[in-house]
Amino acid sequence: MTLRPKSLYYGWVVALAAGSMEFANAASAISILTIFVGPMTQEFGWTRTEIAGATSVGAILGAGLAPFIGRLVDRHGSRVILVVSGSVIAAACIYLSQVQTLLGFYLAFTASRIADQGGVKIGTSVTAGKWFLRYRGRVIGLVFFAGTAGVILLAPLTQLVVSQWGWRTAWIGLAGVMFLVGVVPSALLVRRQPEDIGLAVDGDPTGAASGEMRPGQSGSSREERSLTLKEVSRTPAFWTVLVSLFLVSSATAGAGLHLVPHLTEQGVDTKIAVAAISVMAASGAVGSLLAGAAADRASPRWLMFGLYLVGAVALGIMVVADNLFETYLFAVLLGLSSSGINALTPIMWAGYYGRGALGAIYGVSRAAQVSGFATGPLASGIVYDATGSYQAAFVGLACVAVGASLLVASVRRPSVAAQGA
Repeated sequence: MTLRPKSLYYGWVVALAAGSMEFANAASAISILTIFVGPMTQEFGWTRTEIAGATSVGAILGAGLAPFIGRLVDRHGSRVILVVSGSVIAAACIYLSQVQTLLGFYLAFTASRIADQGGVKIGTSVTAGKWFLRYRGRVIGLVFFAGTAGVILLAPLTQLVVSQWGWRTAWIGLAGVMFLVGVVPSALLVRRQPEDIGLAVDGDPTGAASGEMRPGQSGSSREERSLTLKEVSRTPAFWTVLVSLFLVSSATAGAGLHLVPHLTEQGVDTKIAVAAISVMAASGAVGSLLAGAAADRASPRWLMFGLYLVGAVALGIMVVADNLFETYLFAVLLGLSSSGINALTPIMWAGYYGRGALGAIYGVSRAAQVSGFATGPLASGIVYDATGSYQAAFVGLACVAVGASLLVASVRRPSVAAQGA
């Protein structure tokens, strides 16, 4: 199919579809699952470690799938990946509405997390990165903004449905959102890259995206030299950032799943605890936009360093939070940190290594992050079941985030990176 819009660059249509999928993907988010922890454990008698285990298994399998999916996105585009992944999540939500056993819960939520971490997250961000260069940071920030906006809106709606009609009905509702808002737009609108439909990146005249800058154009908006994954793997910066991403992801995810249970045990009202999810998501939405816009003007690495430390501070506050002010303060900080880091990661990779193999690079990077997402919640659950408290777990996670910040601060831009990265 040839698409030649005369007034609107088609990249904005693709970005809209990617953002729509990110919005619907809240159905698989840990921030939404935490709402189900209370009612499902009460009905079935499952432990926190057992619940956390499902998120960990799915994340680990998704991490193994991510590099493979990244290569597919580079070669064939994101449309099929997004449609299949979204359909799996919708089907998993429907199954969760009927689940009766822990094994069934594991099968369904594991499938959902695999599709989320191994499919949706790679497809949306890489697609946006391939269609834009001059405004790449802002566009990717907008896509991630849509994801956090999904949590903002769906968290209170999910809680309302759970309280009025039960948790099983809530899962069905999330399935419908994923299919209508996520799968359908992806199937109809997503394309691989501008060159496939006769366009140049950013909608410039064909050939304009060259190594030469145009008047008024900043150095960061020129076409990068693209490296292969093999070439990228030879740079120390790549491996250092991967380790830092694993550590900081372990820290932030380790708190996310256990957010509502921890706060209620601290004496915080359940409605305030659930509202903290929306506060965190709202803060994350702002963080995505600010991080994306800032990355077009400043070093993504130093922005990530600052956000790693913000996450550590948030976890420290979470340890003692027992009132509305402290609850919302750490929610704001943790939202800024986690969403900002997610938005900056593909921007940094594209700036360092180009967009040619961005899918493969981000797939490996996502595997490191997802491995952290698997480790953190499980570790927190184990500590809770052993001690009856999350205190020690969250203090340890705050220290891990500080260590990650020191690692990313030590990174030196590869000599092969594009100017302005």
